[in-house]
Amino acid sequence: MQGTHAQQSMQQCTQNCKECHAICEQTLLYSLQKGGPFAQADHILALLDCIQTCQVSEDFMLRNSPLHPYMCGVCAEACQRCAQFGNDQQLQACAQACRSCAATCQQMASTP
Repeated sequence: MQGTHAQQSMQQCTQNCKECHAICEQTLLYSLQKGGPFAQADHILALLDCIQTCQVSEDFMLRNSPLHPYMCGVCAEACQRCAQFGNDQQLQACAQACRSCAATCQQMASTP
């Protein structure tokens, strides 16, 4: 039973990483097109970090890498930083996806 729960948790985390990756990519383009405060360096860097760590975390989990808990910990941190930006509807949707991903990645990071 515990193995099934761990598998379900990993599947949920990979799904959250995939969704977060996609919405962060959309939000990156949106932010660059809007310009001004939306395209500030700290916001763009947070999006890029989140995009990349979500992709790598998903890859690590899909191949059951023994390093996936470490990568998920980094991903959780990147997602939490990215979730701090939420000035309008697009950014709020991105922040929500980031918070969901951070929560499941944090669980995976603490899984032995």
